[in-house]
Amino acid sequence: MPSFIDAVYVMWYRQVKRFLRSHSRLVGSIIQPVFWMVFLGVGFTSALHGVAIFGGLDYLRFFAPGVIVMAVFFTAFFSGISVIWDRELGFLKEILVAPASRVTIIMGRILGDSTVAFIQGLIVLAIAYVLVPTLNFTGIPLTLLAAFFTALQFTGLGVAIACRLHSLEGFHLINMLVAMPIFFLSGAFYPISSLPDWSTPIILMNPLVYGVEVARLALTGVNYLPPTVSIAALIASALILSGVAGWSFKKATIE
Repeated sequence: MPSFIDAVYVMWYRQVKRFLRSHSRLVGSIIQPVFWMVFLGVGFTSALHGVAIFGGLDYLRFFAPGVIVMAVFFTAFFSGISVIWDRELGFLKEILVAPASRVTIIMGRILGDSTVAFIQGLIVLAIAYVLVPTLNFTGIPLTLLAAFFTALQFTGLGVAIACRLHSLEGFHLINMLVAMPIFFLSGAFYPISSLPDWSTPIILMNPLVYGVEVARLALTGVNYLPPTVSIAALIASALILSGVAGWSFKKATIE
């Protein structure tokens, strides 16, 4: 009987290998955030020159950490679609006859897809330094921490949603309905302090806010929430959402 570590490693390796073999997926997921930085970031930097709401930063420098976390977020969140694909292709049935628990299997998938999202965030981070060389180099370790736990958060959420659905169309619809509010209320585009007071409870319940806050603090020194709160909430929500994904997969029916 395989050990817990062996089972997790096998599933992790499968997810990472699938990603490395899909060159179009790799290129497309990197080009999109770069376009955001180049076209939106540069345009708004010129249009908002001298505006004081960005903590003394020009808009591109303010926006770059948000784009890095955005790249991780979308890749991680939509990775749940592979659960539906594997269910339709019969792969999940084959996996579940293995002498390993469901929780072990899904934890391996979550770690694999989180690694994929983390790698893409790392590549976008490197590109961000080319476009915005004034970002703090000393903030790289903390930014990587933010990227990894953001990946863990939303891979878990994406998998949990996928476990409740049985069609690709339904998954895409639900994910877009959930992803857009999460992203636009994360503080990636504009400071969360500039949003109306009634939105504060919604913002604080948004797990993506904390990844953006930690990355922006690390790369620019600007933050809107206490750093210890952001880091604690980031790690706690990542562990909670991963646990929810494990519970959802354990209870899901595999037809």
